[in-house]
Amino acid sequence: MKHILRFATIAALCTACESLDYTPADQMSGTTFWQTEEHARQAAAGMYNAMRAPWCFGMEFTFDMCSDIADGTSPWADISRGSSFSSGSTGVQNHWQYLYELVHRSNTVIRNAAGMPISEETIRRVTGEAKFLRAMAYFRMLNCWGGVPYYDESCDINKEFASLNAPRCTADELRAHIVDDLTDAIDMLPVEWDAADLGRATRGAAYALRGKVHLFAGEWAEAAADFDEIVYNRHADYGYALHPDYNGLFRLYNGAHSPEMIFSIQSIDGNVSGYALDIVSYFGNKSTMRLIAGNAIVPSVTLADMYERPDGTPFSWDDVLPGFSAASPAERRRMMCVAIDQGSTVVTSTLECDTALIADAYRNRDPRLCLNIITPYSHYLGTDAGSNPRDKQFVLADPSKGGAPMEAMSFIRNSEGWNSYFWRKWIPTGNLDGYWGEYNRTPYEFPLIRLADVLLMLAEAQNELGHTDEAATEVNKVRARAGMPDISADSREAMAERIRHERACELAGEGQRYWDLRRWGLLEASVSDARDIFGDLMYTRSYQPRHELWPIPLVELERNTSLVQNPGW
Repeated sequence: MKHILRFATIAALCTACESLDYTPADQMSGTTFWQTEEHARQAAAGMYNAMRAPWCFGMEFTFDMCSDIADGTSPWADISRGSSFSSGSTGVQNHWQYLYELVHRSNTVIRNAAGMPISEETIRRVTGEAKFLRAMAYFRMLNCWGGVPYYDESCDINKEFASLNAPRCTADELRAHIVDDLTDAIDMLPVEWDAADLGRATRGAAYALRGKVHLFAGEWAEAAADFDEIVYNRHADYGYALHPDYNGLFRLYNGAHSPEMIFSIQSIDGNVSGYALDIVSYFGNKSTMRLIAGNAIVPSVTLADMYERPDGTPFSWDDVLPGFSAASPAERRRMMCVAIDQGSTVVTSTLECDTALIADAYRNRDPRLCLNIITPYSHYLGTDAGSNPRDKQFVLADPSKGGAPMEAMSFIRNSEGWNSYFWRKWIPTGNLDGYWGEYNRTPYEFPLIRLADVLLMLAEAQNELGHTDEAATEVNKVRARAGMPDISADSREAMAERIRHERACELAGEGQRYWDLRRWGLLEASVSDARDIFGDLMYTRSYQPRHELWPIPLVELERNTSLVQNPGW
């Protein structure tokens, strides 16, 4: 039974705080709390609730818009565009704040659990969870800012809130703390929990995260050993397996879960009373449960063009529409657009567009393309004006020839006016037979670490160690599930490129690409202006060397005068 966050909100622990100027959420009396097994469970629930908060890890999927595989307007527009990225950016401040909230809740659990009059097994397990989540928060901080002030359980925020002024530790020191926490977590956490506790961190999750920390540091042997442990069940039966159906993996709701999920957040309901991540508000289109606004984040043309032909060869539009690459946006419109009626109900003319040819150019590719992306002339089950299921088609409509797409009718409308793709991954169809009723509560299990990700990280570590054949074995497991042919490479460099490509195609829409590009040293090379299907400019992007590390938030520099800003900011 794998790892699905199902914890109810514990009011005393889980009150959200918009600023650390407010009373900390973990302010509790030791005489009334920290006494029973149930209190330990509630304390754990408070940590997980902090972890899944939107500005902590609850919007992980949105980070793709900071990379080359997605474009968007929110919530990371300043980071994505580069030009307005600053120490005053809202996202920079909020991410810092909510990550530290998770740290302080974890510290509170570690400090108080040790003296609880409960079983030693429960104390060890809840302490292991706290160390796992603390490591998770600090690892993200390490990737965003490098070294940051380090507070462990000896820091009681209730007593020291007004005087938290530790200087920044070095990146190496912070990484050492993270590895120590995860090593302790591996020793303390169970391989699996009972069904009633699905979602809590496990030993396998700690191995996976520690392996990722080593991988990001270029410690290939250590990373490979940690990933190998859970992939090949070296010292325990972890039970992980690739989900048989790629599409089904991202449509697990109403208690469904998969053994591919190593550490994940699952929504327990898609209606008013439920607990669910808000994915659709960012990834959905205006036909998704009749969104007031939609498609804040869309798949990029770069991502769509990455997906190979079924035989594994690269795709080129010039093979479909000769001269496409050199054509102007106006010429591309002529090749790809149709006319629709004023009422947005039917295609009145295909004009010069061979719609079957265009649709097949997407369908006859790596199957993950059309499972991740709504492509031109494909269909999507959205809802009508009354939120009833209604079939919609994505057409590239020439506005000079008639009407415009309307979400209440038969065609999908882009709320930004872009001629861009739409996400299909994570987006519910219709109203899920009545299960789903709130567009801002997407009812799917969302992975923070899953097996395919681990297999590709293991492949990367093996490749860097010179074991190219072993790397290919792990990559091909992922490709086989997708229905793609095996790959091989005659050099470490060639295999590294294949692994990078595979991570983009497999993990699209999961927020991994931005962190990958930065650790590979490829962020600068990936930055280019956002353009639509025809090549028209949507917005500009820029890069500066200082973007490799985020700025310390201005408000934190004012609160803690011991902090030193990152270079260039």
